[in-house]
Amino acid sequence: MATTKIPSRIDVKKTYKLYIDGKFPRTESGRFYALKDKAGHTIANVCRGSRKDLRDAVVSNRKAQGDWNKRSAYNKAQIIYRIAETLEGRKAQFVDSMCKEGYTAANALKEVEASIDLLVYYAGWSDKYIQVFSAVNPVESSHFNFSYPEPSGIANIICPDKGALHGIISHAIPMVIGGNTCTLVVSENFPLTAIEFAEVIHASDLPGGVINLITGYRKELVSHAASHMDVNAIVFSDVNVEHKKIIQTNAALNVKRVINYSKDKLESPYRILAGQEIKTTWHPIGI
Repeated sequence: MATTKIPSRIDVKKTYKLYIDGKFPRTESGRFYALKDKAGHTIANVCRGSRKDLRDAVVSNRKAQGDWNKRSAYNKAQIIYRIAETLEGRKAQFVDSMCKEGYTAANALKEVEASIDLLVYYAGWSDKYIQVFSAVNPVESSHFNFSYPEPSGIANIICPDKGALHGIISHAIPMVIGGNTCTLVVSENFPLTAIEFAEVIHASDLPGGVINLITGYRKELVSHAASHMDVNAIVFSDVNVEHKKIIQTNAALNVKRVINYSKDKLESPYRILAGQEIKTTWHPIGI
């Protein structure tokens, strides 16, 4: 009598969604890509973001930017510090995800702890960078002349392929501490870490739309990120020559600020300054 072999069970892989406007939507395109481990096994399905997803993210950035910029420096610092607190309590989860993406456990733990320290560092600058970068300028006329930094507005960020967590935090947090909002095109190699960081953001007090994350292929998204006409800055560090040329060319369409972090220290108030515009006010005296 022939026996019937029962097929082995097929695992249901998690599909990691995008993070836009404080929500976790699926990509409007319905596309995804399979993230594989070193052995070639699929460990998750990842949304393959589209131009429409990027446009939706920028709309939410613009909606959130005014309120976020009006918040006090102290409140911004509290919120960023809260993200650090939450991340501290979820270190083991991030180490596990980063190991799936190719890290060793020791290197993953080191990066997670460095990322927490970086969050605390930039939270500390929230109420200080304006004093450091403001100035009273000498003029010959009967005026006080003040220069002070104000946020550029919205930044699209091309996250580096090195640093699953550190790469996101070192690019996004200097922007938002300075009153900007941003959309991150995250590395296609580290989507698990990126979306789990979005879950940390979601659990904090950061308003929806301040930080958005788009997963997908950089080659499909970099041109759209740089050419969007309602974006005020484009931020990157380790893009290739072709993508750098695309960014510089498309950024010129609306004269958006091009910020290259590749030569900056990870811990530096000048990363905050890079996303600022210096405004000058004249006030008459002696009248």
